[in-house]
This record gives sequence, structure tokens and C-alpha cells, in this order.
Amino acid sequence: MAPPSGPVRAPEEAGNAAGARIRAARKEAGLTQQGLAAAVQVSRQTVIAMETGDYAPSVYLAIKVAKALQSSVEVLWDPEP
Repeated sequence: MAPPSGPVRAPEEAGNAAGARIRAARKEAGLTQQGLAAAVQVSRQTVIAMETGDYAPSVYLAIKVAKALQSSVEVLWDPEP
């Protein structure tokens, strides 16, 4: 059985908290949504979706985002910070 295709929605509370941490880290790094998108080679819409909790990135993309924001995956996406 194949996994469902299309974007993956993060759990509501975890997605909102992670999105807020991603947004805060992005602003602290002095990056725009477009700047972060370019740094990790995704669209600006993907960054927006991560920040609103509408998209849970792959492990590979989460690592790229964390590195671009000089943070760690655990800090950005831990459901219990």
C-alpha cells in the first residue's frame, strides 16, 4: 500500500508551535520568506506552509531549514520544547 500523495499536514498544536519557532528563527536570522526559500531550494509558498503548520517537511528539508537558520531540527520541531 503506497503512502498518500500530496502535502502532509502537521498535527494542529505541534504545527502551530513549530511554525512560530520557524518564523521567529527566520526573522532572527534576518531572512525573508523568499530568502529562506532560496537558501533551502523550495518555493516561498512551502516556507509559508511550514510557518502556518500546513506542511510537515521531510527529514531532509527539516535539516536544511535548521542549518539555514543556524538551529537544530529538535529546537524547531520538538512538540514539547
